Amino acid sequence: MSESKLPLEGIRVLDLTHARAGPTAVRQLADWGADAIKIEVPANKEEGLGGARHGPDFLNLHRNKRALSLNLKTPEGLEIFMALAKDADVIVENFRAEVKHRLGVDYESVRAINPRIIYGSISGFGQTGPISKRAGVDQIAQGMGGLMSITGLPGQGPVRVGIPIADLTAGMYLAQGILLALIERSQSGQGQWVHTSLLEAQISMLDFQAARWLIDEDVPGQAGNDHPTGIPMGAFKTADSAVNIAAAGGRLWTRFLEVAGAQELAEHPDYVSAKLRSQNRAALNEVIGEIMAKRTSQDWIESLSEAGVPCGPINSIDQTFAEPQVQHLGIAQPMHHPVKGSVKVVGQPVHLERTPQPPEIRKPTPDAGGNTDEVLAELGYDEARIDDLRQRGVV
Repeated sequence: MSESKLPLEGIRVLDLTHARAGPTAVRQLADWGADAIKIEVPANKEEGLGGARHGPDFLNLHRNKRALSLNLKTPEGLEIFMALAKDADVIVENFRAEVKHRLGVDYESVRAINPRIIYGSISGFGQTGPISKRAGVDQIAQGMGGLMSITGLPGQGPVRVGIPIADLTAGMYLAQGILLALIERSQSGQGQWVHTSLLEAQISMLDFQAARWLIDEDVPGQAGNDHPTGIPMGAFKTADSAVNIAAAGGRLWTRFLEVAGAQELAEHPDYVSAKLRSQNRAALNEVIGEIMAKRTSQDWIESLSEAGVPCGPINSIDQTFAEPQVQHLGIAQPMHHPVKGSVKVVGQPVHLERTPQPPEIRKPTPDAGGNTDEVLAELGYDEARIDDLRQRGVV
C-alpha cells in the first residue's frame, strides 16, 4: 500500500448533523482523512437519529469520526463550540433552516470568529423561500421532487425508491460543494456558506427524465422495469429466475437476436425501427419473454456477455456481496468495533491510484461522547474542569 497521506488529512470538520443526509456528507469527508468530530446532546447515550447506536445503520453512517457530547443550549457549551470553530475548516449541519440561528451556531456567527470556515448546510427545501421552514424528510422529497411519479409499474400509483435517495444524494452533493469551497479557499483565503436541500438534490437526480419535460414538455410516467426510452431494455424471466438485458438499438439489438436465435424479428414489420419497437413495446416484450423463459439465467448471462450485450442477474443484497466481482472490488470494508467486534461496512466506490484507502476503517463508529475528554483536552481543559462540566450537564 502507498504511504501517501489521505487527501483530507489536516482538515477538521465539526459535525452537527443528525438523521442521514448530513451524516452522509460528513462520512465522505471523514473516510478520506478529515478529522470529523461528531457533536451530540449529552443525554443521547443509546439511540442516535440513525437508529440504535450499535445497529448497522448507525455504524455504517458514523465511522471514522470522533464523538463529543456538548449541550449547545448552555453558555459554556456554546463557548466550547466556538473555541473549536475558531480553528476548524468545515462545519456541517442539517437542522431545520432557523434552528442554527436560534442556537447561535449559524454561518454569520461562526464567520465572525473564523472567516476561513466552510459552512455546509442541508435542509428539506432550501434556506429561503415559501416553505423553507418546513421539516423535510427523504420520502417527502421523493414525492415532491417527482421521483415517485416515475417509479413503479404503469398505473400502479406512486412508489418510493427502495433507498433514501434524496438524503444520500443531498449528502453527496454537499460533500462535493464543500470540497469545491476548500479548493476556492486555497485561492481566495476566504470561507463561504455551502448549502443544498433534499428537494434540489432529488430534482437534480431526475436528470434525463427532468430534461424530457424542460426541453420537450414531455411528462414521463411509470415504466416499471422497462427503460423509459430504450427498447428492449428491462427485466425478463428466465427458466430459473430473471435477468436484466439492455439490447436497445443498432448492433446490440442485432446481437441479442443472434444469441436468442430470433433473427427474424429484425425484419418483422412491427419491430424494424426503434420507433416501431417503442410503439409496440408490450408485444415485443411478450415475444422476448417467451424466448428468455427457455434458458437459465446463467446461460443467458454467459452467452449475451460473450456477444457484448449488457446483461446481469437480479440479486438480493446477500447475493450482491457474494458476487466474485464485488468481492474483488473490496467495497465491503472491515471495521473492528469495541462492542460489535469485527464487522464490515459499505466502503467508498472511488479509487485513487496514488492515495489508496487504508485496508480498514481508521476509526470505528464512536460511542456517544466517547472522545469528549480527548477533544476538550486538546482545547486546554484539565480533568477537574471537564468533570465539572460533566456534572453540570454541559458535556
